[in-house]
Amino acid sequence: MAFLPAIADPNMTPDYEVKLLMDPSVVLNPSDHKLTPTVLSTFAMPTSVTKMNVQFLDTSAKEIYAAGWSPRIRKTEGENDFELTYKKRYPVSGNDIDGALTTANAGGFDAGDTGYDAQVEWGYAQKTLSISRKKTASDAGYSGMDLPGTSDSRDMLIDEAPDKFDDWVSNNWGTAKLASSRIFGPVLAKRSIGTWNSTQLYIEVWPIKDAAGTGIEYIVEASFKTTSRTEAGAKHDALVTFLSGKGWFVAQDSLKTGLIMDRY
Repeated sequence: MAFLPAIADPNMTPDYEVKLLMDPSVVLNPSDHKLTPTVLSTFAMPTSVTKMNVQFLDTSAKEIYAAGWSPRIRKTEGENDFELTYKKRYPVSGNDIDGALTTANAGGFDAGDTGYDAQVEWGYAQKTLSISRKKTASDAGYSGMDLPGTSDSRDMLIDEAPDKFDDWVSNNWGTAKLASSRIFGPVLAKRSIGTWNSTQLYIEVWPIKDAAGTGIEYIVEASFKTTSRTEAGAKHDALVTFLSGKGWFVAQDSLKTGLIMDRY
């Protein structure tokens, strides 16, 4: 009796998050670095924001980041517990999203991986495939938006580390790197929620240390999510046109994680 070769699981099905940069010198009030009334009214956004405090852990040599991974701890205003995210990035060459999904499949991330979510982060000119595993850790004993210090952050991320991350390079590689990691951040971002073109639109303001390390650079990012690749492409171009027409657009890719890893 002939044995048929095992059929590999198909590629993961991603959703899409379009992320475009806005000009902070135009869309933020110079005094308090909040979105201007004109921006808020354009997208029917309230004056209230949701705060998000974010930090990454890695060795000083950034060995985890160099392997394409980013372990993150986030506290979101109004939510219980800390959100732990283990994210693996795959570059998308040109528009070859399916090629990146196939590469991820070869790395062990396929449609059978129900614990992981696939998302294409669709920037101005570049796209990145992100495969994420989310966990939670108790925020008992912490107040407000406070994030844990180095020791507790290491413990949380080590305790919840998924096998694929932990054994990525070799057995227990991930937890060994986390055991000697430090904090990159934290960064306290603010999110506003409105609508554009019948789509929920987010605008986030991220105050990140500037390159000199003596001041703050404000990164302003407009984003929306969709499950449709076609819609992502069409509305990406439409939002570029819309923001450009307002004089609000910055024709660069948003690389917040990279900036945080470089500057902290």
